[in-house]
Amino acid sequence: MKLPEKEMLKNIDYPFVLALLAILGLSIAVMPSAAAAVSGATDHAALHMRFILGGLVVMLFVLAVDYSQWQSYSKYLYVFTIMMLFLVIFSGLGGGGVQRWMEIGSFRFQPSELAKLLTIIAFADFLTKRQGKLENLKQFLPCFVFIGVPTLLIFMQPDLGTALVFIAILFGMMFIAGANVKLLVGLFTGGLAAAIGVIYAHVRLLAEFDRGILPLRDYQIDRLTSFLDPHADPAGAGFHIIQSQIAIGSGGLTGQGLFQGPQTHLNFIPEHHTDFIFSVVGEELGFIGAVIILVLYFFLIYRCINIMAQAKDMFGILIVAGITSMLLFHILVNVGMTIGIMPITGIPLPLFSYGGTSMITNLLALGIVLSIGMRRKKLTF
Repeated sequence: MKLPEKEMLKNIDYPFVLALLAILGLSIAVMPSAAAAVSGATDHAALHMRFILGGLVVMLFVLAVDYSQWQSYSKYLYVFTIMMLFLVIFSGLGGGGVQRWMEIGSFRFQPSELAKLLTIIAFADFLTKRQGKLENLKQFLPCFVFIGVPTLLIFMQPDLGTALVFIAILFGMMFIAGANVKLLVGLFTGGLAAAIGVIYAHVRLLAEFDRGILPLRDYQIDRLTSFLDPHADPAGAGFHIIQSQIAIGSGGLTGQGLFQGPQTHLNFIPEHHTDFIFSVVGEELGFIGAVIILVLYFFLIYRCINIMAQAKDMFGILIVAGITSMLLFHILVNVGMTIGIMPITGIPLPLFSYGGTSMITNLLALGIVLSIGMRRKKLTF
């Protein structure tokens, strides 16, 4: 491995880097307040800083690697992903029927987070070899199976939110790969209708059929449906959404100030350092702070799209498409659930929420995006 040549360093997307550093800086500023009321002796703010520093080191390492080398290992990465997800089901850590973590020595990580990135790389190679051959359902089927296997394994943990991210990655990458748009939209619409039908059947037929034959658990159904009318069960399924909305609304224009948010520090907001950290932003930094963060996110997404448009090959284009789809889905769903317009799915806010595996994986993914951007032009000597 060798360091990037000076000519490549000139191709670094510096606006991209500045937006990324701004988001990370704001997350470092907010985390001490968001994690202050978390029970336990762990210093989450300090660990959050370490996760960011570790992720940035990994990101710099990835910049020195020509992204095209990942293509040679795509099959192995996919097999490793499947094995890792199988292993977490049978020997993973967790509680209450949920197994999502693995432990190696003193290091604990969430395989499903890394699985997203590895699957994107493998699927990019898979689609690259099928250019011009994505016109009908028969040609779509191998793609659905390819993504469907890790999606099903993650759903079995169970982790519905992350499983949905894989679906977003599937459709985003296939669209960029040139799949038949009408068929793609038709399948997405049909799949969404089928999902709504399953939820309706679960809610309406629960008293008549055995719960075991339905694919979703009660708490998952409550999370998916409570946003429609949270006040129908204000002390139960709707409690989290209501408290989040109160927190964001109470922030007003400029916010109540860091460490000054009562909803956060009296623990009315659930998981306020992870899934609901945007509620903390709304309460303590106000509308202005929330808008600044959203603008930074969407500028970062815009720069990803710009890099994708300039990538020198389809493999690079599809990797950026997958990573962009993943980040955009995370942002839209996480922010949407905190303001009550999306179901609660347990999806963290990328680059902001507390979580080592998520932070390092996202920075690794963005490192690959920057690597693709750096190598958008062939060097001449």
